Parts: sequence; C-alpha cells; structure tokens
Amino acid sequence: MRPADRLFQIIQILRRTRKPLTADAIAAELETSKRTVYRDIATLIGQRVPIRGEAGIGYVLESGFDLPPLMLTSLEIEAAVLGAQWVSHRGDPELARAAHDLIAKIAAIVPERLRSYALEPAVRTPPVWDPTPDAIDMAQVRASIHAGRKLLITYGDEQGRVSERKIWPVAIGYFDTVRHVVAWCEMRADFRSFRTDRVQRAEFLDERHPERPTQLRARWRKTLGKR
Repeated sequence: MRPADRLFQIIQILRRTRKPLTADAIAAELETSKRTVYRDIATLIGQRVPIRGEAGIGYVLESGFDLPPLMLTSLEIEAAVLGAQWVSHRGDPELARAAHDLIAKIAAIVPERLRSYALEPAVRTPPVWDPTPDAIDMAQVRASIHAGRKLLITYGDEQGRVSERKIWPVAIGYFDTVRHVVAWCEMRADFRSFRTDRVQRAEFLDERHPERPTQLRARWRKTLGKR
C-alpha cells in the first residue's frame, strides 16, 4: 500500500468509531507494523488532521473533520450495490426508488474500469415475492422519527384486538415481506414493535416527544441488550 493511501485509510478507520483505537488495532487492519502506524499518525497530526490520543491508549478523530470525496474501491462499490439491491426489493416505494438512483449515481461517478462493479455486480440479493403492503405512509414515519414527533395509531394485533396507541417512533425494521415500526408506546410504557400492515389508521402529530431522537434510540438499544 502506498504511504498516501495508508494515510487516507487510517482516517477512514478512525471515522468508523467514536471509541479510541489502538495502534495495534489499526496496524492489524492495515497489515503493517505498529511503528508505521505511529509514524503515519504523527504525519497526519502534522498536517493538521485533528487526531487525539497517544501511544498505548488509542486515537480518536475529532468530529467536524472531513475529506474531499475519495474514489470508491471495487469492494466498496459491491458493498453499496448489494445494500441498494436489498433495499430496492424490500424497501417501501420511496426507498426503493432511492436505491435505484444510488446505483445509477455510483455507475456515473466511478471510472470506466470500475463501472461493471455497479452495473453488472458479482453479488446479488434475491427478489421478494408477494411482499405485504404497508398500511401507513412510510416516508412520513421516517420524517417523524427524524423530527422526534409522535404518532397516534389505531392498531390491530395478531389476535384481531384493536387499540389506539400514541407512540414515539424510533426505527423501522425492514424484513423480507413485512415491515415493523419500533416505538415507545405510551399506553404500555415500554418499547413495542408494530407491523405496518396492521395499522388501521395513523395520525402524524405535530407534538414532539420529550427525548431527542438519538437519546430515544440509545435507550431502545440498551433495552435490547438487556432482553
């Protein structure tokens, strides 16, 4: 690996995580020596890349730092295309269109020698037969998640029991044939999962819930860990 490529790769590795990464961990991923990593880190700091840390403890790339767009590798193209294929088959219509647009954009920006990785990839996801249609506007659900707004839904469970719930949507789970809205349910005072095809009515409220979306997601992930 060329020294310049290695410097960019170190930045990419540090961007991935908010936790300190040791020189050993970075060296193992780059298949180089720890001494080389120390030298490269010093070079980056000398070029005013905001890296904090020290030998033996770990390094962190401070927030706010960005690089100009870098060319994708063939593996990165295949990873992006594979994910876009999955979304195009299993996402709601808006996300499916975005997935097709993403593949087209990747093919348009990469050099000719890499274009086949986007347009004729070696990786494939199978199509989905008979997906269950959503009974709620998924684009509005995503907007409510990002804005931290509540939803009022009428929901029928698997036993056919119908109830009205005021929920704080956290995330959307995309499965092969169905989708779920994960949310904090005010009635149950707990996190619940609601199948989108079982929502009989939905009102998208202007009312915001009291937690920031990132805090609510962190609390949900913590609950998952306990369960």
